[in-house]
Amino acid sequence: MDFNFFNFEFYSPYFFLLFLIFIPLIIRDIRSGPKQGTAVPSTVRMQETGGHKFVFFLLKFFKYLILSAIIIALARPRTFTVSQDRDETKGIDIMLSVDVSLSMLARDLEPDRLTALQKIAIQFVGQRPNDRLGLVTYSGEAFTKVPVTSDHQVVIDELSVLNPLELEPGTAIGEGLSVAVNHLKDSRAKSKVIILMTDGVNTIPNAMNPLLAAQLAKGAGIKVYSVGIGTNGFALMPTGTDIFGDLVFTETEVRIDEEMLREVAVATGGKYFRATSTESLKNVYNEINQLEKSENQAAKLYNYTEFYIYFLWFALGLLLVDAMLRWWQYKMFNQA
Repeated sequence: MDFNFFNFEFYSPYFFLLFLIFIPLIIRDIRSGPKQGTAVPSTVRMQETGGHKFVFFLLKFFKYLILSAIIIALARPRTFTVSQDRDETKGIDIMLSVDVSLSMLARDLEPDRLTALQKIAIQFVGQRPNDRLGLVTYSGEAFTKVPVTSDHQVVIDELSVLNPLELEPGTAIGEGLSVAVNHLKDSRAKSKVIILMTDGVNTIPNAMNPLLAAQLAKGAGIKVYSVGIGTNGFALMPTGTDIFGDLVFTETEVRIDEEMLREVAVATGGKYFRATSTESLKNVYNEINQLEKSENQAAKLYNYTEFYIYFLWFALGLLLVDAMLRWWQYKMFNQA
């Protein structure tokens, strides 16, 4: 039996008006009470007489329980869950491919590149209620955090805990792109999009070439929006650790392979963006949000679990007990 208190309702609550019939019944029972002078057989001992009075009380009490159960059943108590029905051929599948290399902790964005990206990407996910999203992270290697899904909370949860130290060091942009392509290539969505984010250059020579990954994306009908994150000039970059294991930041020249990122985007029909501040990064996501409009409107599906049957079975059980007690009472009087 599935029960959720917060998603509980009565389909026909107006049946509760039937409880008004209890008023005349209660008044009648109070006025009548046990009939005075009712003959109790002399052969019945005192404890049996007490038992008879108790059964008399139960029969009155059962009447109200049985009626209550029937009225509640008529009101149809039930719980419900809400799901969304999406036509995957009309929506947009979006894969976020995020650079989580150590340089993403640089402090040229507030408070640092990665934290700014997390906040803005989470807002972006919230603006795409009718689309499926997924998440790939990469540094020296690429890893699928979330395959494309309509469960946006899973994507938000994973974006919230991005860790620059969980993967091999380096920046393998081609790997991050190719893993995202691999997840979207068989999608039946109207539009397939990868948002490729990085703050550097490809530093893993033996990894997938970003331009080759772009050709794979193009062949699969996937559009790539590439985003270069970082100011022009110099920024405080993590360059080592001190004796306590804390990161040491020093002024380092910002190097982003903009030409390559632009080629990747253009080859797939996408666009290249440069985000040099938190505000400009937010504007980038807003522009992408406007460029990729979804026609898929999700319909809500309500799944109900009915509970009226349990109250009907309860009423039937009490009716059987009531009938047995009346038969026992009748038998006791006839034996006297």
